[in-house]
Order: sequence, then C-alpha cells, then structure tokens
Amino acid sequence: MALNTTRGTERTLGQLVSDATTDLQNIVKGEIDLAKVEIKADAQKAGKGGGMLAAAGVLALFMLGFLLTSLAYGLSNIFGWNPWAGFLIVAGILAVVVAVLALIGIKALKKIKGKPEKTIENAQATVAAIKPAK
Repeated sequence: MALNTTRGTERTLGQLVSDATTDLQNIVKGEIDLAKVEIKADAQKAGKGGGMLAAAGVLALFMLGFLLTSLAYGLSNIFGWNPWAGFLIVAGILAVVVAVLALIGIKALKKIKGKPEKTIENAQATVAAIKPAK
C-alpha cells in the first residue's frame, strides 16, 4: 500500500461540507440580490407607466368636457338656437346616459351574493366527511 504524503494538506469531510454550505449560501444570497434588483427595476417601470396612464385619464376627462361644450355650441349654431338650448340638450343626453348606466350598475350589484356559497358548501362537506359518524 502506498503512503499518501499529501494527507496533511487535504481538507476533512467536515471542512468540505462547511465550504459547500457557505458556497451554497453565497449563491442563494446572490440570486436573491439579483431578484431584488430586477423587481426594483420592474416596479420603477410600472410606476412610470401608471403615472402616464393617470395623466392620460385626466386629459381624457378634459377632452370630454371640451367635446361636450363643442357639441352644445355646434347644436346652437346648426339650428340657430341660443347657446343655453344647446347646453340643455347636451345635459339631457348626459342625464339619459347616466340613468342607463346607473340602472345597469344597480342591477349588477343586486346579483352579488355577498358570500362564497360553493366554498361554504365544500367546507361543510369536508367537515362532515372528517367527523366520525354518530
């Protein structure tokens, strides 16, 4: 049998396991740090996108106001009416649209049950199946 002369410089099994554990911890920590950086970048992009959408929504509301004003003046000029008549007609049209949307919304809200009936039934069936029969 040959004598191993490098025995003093070899690491023990415990040292190898310790080094492997440390290396694995470093790898996991690095992956977590990388994920944090990626998520932060995505969150910044989402924030910018959300801000742009909010600004677009505000400007769309202003645009709607200008369009309705233009419609009122347009009706007044086309039919030769006073401007108040054009605004009154536009307001009446908006009132009808608001009423229809409100009725549809109320009808949709009345359909809400308020509790998860199927989930409750499943939970009760599960409890009944688990309980011993008396």
